[in-house]
Order: sequence, then structure tokens, then C-alpha cells
Amino acid sequence: MTQIKSISGHIIDILNKRTIKGVITIADGKIENIIPTDDVPNQYILPGFVDAHIHIESSMLTPAAFADIAIKHGTIATISDPHEIANVCGMDGVNFMIENAKSAKHKIFFGAPSCVPATTFESAGAILDASDVDTLLASDDIWYLSEMMNYPGVLHNDEAVLAKIASAKHNYKPVDGHAPGLRGELAKTYIDHGISTDHECVTLDEALDKLKYGMKIIIREGSAAKNFDALHSLIPSHPDMVMFCSDDKHPDDLIDGHINLLVKRALQLGYNLFDVLKIACLNPLLHYKVPVGMLNIGDHADFIVVNNLTDFDVLHTFINGEDVLLSDKKNDSHKIINQFNIGTIDISDLKGTVQNAGQTPIIVAIDGSLVTEKMMVDLPRFNGYTLPDIDNDILKICVVNRYTPTTPAIGFIKGFGLKNCAIASTVAHDSHNIIAVGDDDGRLLEAINMIINSKGGLSAVSSDKRHQLPLPIAGLMSDKSCKEVGEAYSHISQFAKDHGSTLHAPFMTLSFMALLVIPKIKISDQGMFDAEAFCFY
Repeated sequence: MTQIKSISGHIIDILNKRTIKGVITIADGKIENIIPTDDVPNQYILPGFVDAHIHIESSMLTPAAFADIAIKHGTIATISDPHEIANVCGMDGVNFMIENAKSAKHKIFFGAPSCVPATTFESAGAILDASDVDTLLASDDIWYLSEMMNYPGVLHNDEAVLAKIASAKHNYKPVDGHAPGLRGELAKTYIDHGISTDHECVTLDEALDKLKYGMKIIIREGSAAKNFDALHSLIPSHPDMVMFCSDDKHPDDLIDGHINLLVKRALQLGYNLFDVLKIACLNPLLHYKVPVGMLNIGDHADFIVVNNLTDFDVLHTFINGEDVLLSDKKNDSHKIINQFNIGTIDISDLKGTVQNAGQTPIIVAIDGSLVTEKMMVDLPRFNGYTLPDIDNDILKICVVNRYTPTTPAIGFIKGFGLKNCAIASTVAHDSHNIIAVGDDDGRLLEAINMIINSKGGLSAVSSDKRHQLPLPIAGLMSDKSCKEVGEAYSHISQFAKDHGSTLHAPFMTLSFMALLVIPKIKISDQGMFDAEAFCFY
């Protein structure tokens, strides 16, 4: 016998820009009927929120654990790029995410990572070539080609890059973009290759430039990169061409909220309710053509019930007709996968190389941004080795290849403010080698070796205290709940702040200092890198 459920309230019809009082009946996981009636409780029913671009690995949670917290904020689906774990474990990593997501309480749609490794200037744990990407795109578990970060390869018609794009087109799946700062004819050429979105715009002018060539803009507000303030005026001007995403969301921030926070901020600015909800709920579903209900008769019964249209406190989250907030469905356990092939290092490895006299390039970290600035500074030297300038907050930063034993890369960075402290992490986009920063070689060494001994995670060391957050799954994710991981992450992050860092998210900011595809200057396991000229210093 078919089980029929019903729920009533003020139903938000986003496409027709109206609110009606009614009863929704659900049968076999789909909306069977919507019946108008005046007698409804004071609650609002609307399509759930969708994160249009996220790397779930950056939450340090498995897909299933991520979903457990996201549904509480009204998120019913994510468009997820498994790029991070693919850089560590290749196809096995992508398959791990797909399998784990099968036990998630909301819907997760994965893309085929397009750039593994992201560049040839760093050492990753795996390679996904055009043949691998084609295999993924032919799968029903893969919904799009993930962000094409190699925009120089697109512009110069690199054969392997174009083969991946061609595969996406052959399989009728969209191609995500990643082209920070690209403007004018270069942007047009990039877009004309069939690349349909970009989540990297940091200025309104850049976004408008790309919009005029037909590219959709995903407004990002994550734990490190925050672009909502710069781009929110696109909401009324381009409601059909904009989506919301978090890109990277750390667990402590995820406890506080998700896409729902952007919805509330947009409405507080006075933007039209239906424009905001179209962007937050429908545009990703329409663009990626994923099987998520939009609150129409015959759709999958995927929607949320909230207390009002100001607070958006979630009362119920329905997925395929089941209220997953009340579900006792358990997350299936999966094998822990990883790749960690090195032993501990010695303090002599952190000296760097003997430098000739002259100025040294310095990374300048900017809070809330993936983009860095560059300084050229005369640093002190001793026995030919370049030294940090602690008094001026110029600290040593290093990257240790965790896949192959080799000499660490040494550089210098300003903006972390650490005093009597070193921090290290294997969450280091995109190759996820060990990245560390600190004011003393001894503390740096200890922070790095703590991570090597645990084969992944975050660490922080002062002269008398040590803190660690183990991440046993690929050095990226914990097998614990969001509450457990969030509390541990908040604690270790606060430790860095208590030792001088003024960054909102010190570990998140650190993780992007190895992201070579974002200007202006970064560091990989192979050395300091000019991310504008795309070459080493």
C-alpha cells in the first residue's frame, strides 16, 4: 500500500513569484498534489537551499557527516567537486566520496576533477588524465566537469585540456570555470570553449565582464574567500545568471550556518524574496540538471519548512518525502584511505638554501581572500642562509612533499602574526602536501613531525603546549561528527589566534598559500612561485 504524507503551510512558488496557502501530499517520495486551503499553520514551505560549488573535503568531514549538519540549515543538495581528495588518492578518492555520499541524508552531486594535479609546478599524489576524466564523465554518478583551473591551457588550446572539455560536451554535462582576474577578450575566449560558470570573481567589474559573455557567476562566501559584499548587487540585476556557493567551509563555520546565511543577508539588504530564493534554491538545479525537486507536482519531494521568512529557522528538511531531520538513518562506515609516504624530517631540512645577496620575494596573506600580495624585502642573512624578520611579522613558511621524501621548500610570509608558535596542516590546496608557518625552526619542526607521525591533520605548537586535529582520511577529513571536528578545529584555531594571529581562519588561510592558480605569489613543495607569470622565482 502506498504511504501518503501531507504537510501544510504557506507555500513559496518561486518561479511564479507568489505565496499560496495549501497542503502538499506526498506519495512514493514525490509530490502527488498541492491543494489550496485557508486553514494552514504559520510556517513556510519552500525548495531547499543548494550550494552550487563546494569541496566537501575542506569541511574536514565525510560527505555523510557534512550532510548531517547541512540539513539543519536547510541545505538539500550540493554540487561538489572532489578535487581535493583526487589530488591525494586519484580515482580511489573520487570513488570514496561517491560511496560515502550514498549514506548522506541529502543529495550530493559530484563532478569529475579537471585538474589533477592542478599544475605541473607541484607534487600531487595522483594524476587524472583525459582518459580518466572521460571515464568519470561517462558515469551516472558524475554530473559535470569540475572547475577548469588550467585557464592558460584553455587559452592556448592544450590538447589534454580540450579533450576533457570535449568529453563533457559529448556526455552533455556542463563545464565549471575557474579564471580569477580574467577579463576582456581572454575571458571571452575562455568562455567560448564552453565553460559556463566562475566562482572566482572578487570584483563587480570582473563579474559583469564575464556575464556579458554569457558566463554564470557563483557568488562565493566561504571560510577564507568572502565575495558576497563585492558581488551582491548582481542579485537584482542578474537573478537568472547567479548562484550561491561556499567553495570551502570549515567545520566551526558550518555549525553556524551555510547557504541560509547568504539568503538572510540578501533579504536584509532589501532584495526581492523571489530573486534571492531563485538564486539560492533553483538556479543550480536548472544549470546542472540534477534530480532535485523544485516544489512542483510530480517532483521529488525535496523541500524545507521554516518558521518565517526572516529567521529561516528550519523546522523540517524533506528529501524524497522523508523528513531527514527526524531520520535515524545511520552513516555507513567506509574504509579509511590515505597516501603518506615520508618519515620525519630534521631541523637541518628547514634552513633553506644559501641565497645570493638581494631582495627576497615575500607572500603577503590577506584575511578573507585567496589572492595574496607580493613584497620584495632585504632580509637578514647568516652564513648565507636567509632569515625571517620576526619583528616585522615576516615568518618562515615551508612545504614538505608528503608523497616522496625530498628537501622541503622554504619561503617567507607576512600576515600571520604568530608569536612563540608554529602551525602546520595537510589541508594545503591543491596537492595537500604539508604546509607550515612559524617563528622558530624548532617549533616548525615539531609541528611538521606531529603531522607526519599521525599521517595527516592540523597541528599547533608553542614553547610549552601542543595541539593536534588528526585527519586520517587522505589527510583531509575526519571520521568524526561535525560537532566533534568543529570543536577541535575551533580550539586549535583559537590557539593560533591566542599566539598573535589576527586572521579570521588561520588554518584556512594557510591552506591556500600553496594554491598556485591564484595570484599573486604562493609556494609549492618545489619553491616560491610567481602565480602571475606562472614560474618559480
